[in-house]
Amino acid sequence: MPRRREVPKRLVLPDPVYGSTTLTKFINAVMVDGKKSVAESIVYGALDIIKQRTNNDDPIAIFNAAIENSKPILQVKSRRVGGATYQVPIEIAPNTRRALAFRWIIEFSRTRGEKTMIERLAGELIDCYNKQGSTIKRREDTHRMAEANKAFAHFRF
Repeated sequence: MPRRREVPKRLVLPDPVYGSTTLTKFINAVMVDGKKSVAESIVYGALDIIKQRTNNDDPIAIFNAAIENSKPILQVKSRRVGGATYQVPIEIAPNTRRALAFRWIIEFSRTRGEKTMIERLAGELIDCYNKQGSTIKRREDTHRMAEANKAFAHFRF
């Protein structure tokens, strides 16, 4: 973390197939060990499966809705005040919301039971679009924790 000035945000180029920067960021999040072509084939294959299963011509709309449905709004952070540790609910910045949604979708798609990662990712994205599944459960648990600790919101600095 530099002391002198802000580090400029790098602009991500839109993906070549759908022209979406969000999809490019998601492909980068799926990528393991720098194998971008493998990550692209997984994500584009999952979008093809989504197109088939939902009979929708625009799988990117379903992808965006799934990401939107899985973004958390609040989370709890530990704050130490006078010898006691409180779980203080705070609002999440938009970039962090998207990053958490990506992370959760990828994490839970890896633990699914389908045979290939393409099918797992497609299934998890469809579940997020329909507001069900593990990712949505994690989001609801996060919101429930923040709601339960709403009394400590005044410790937010």
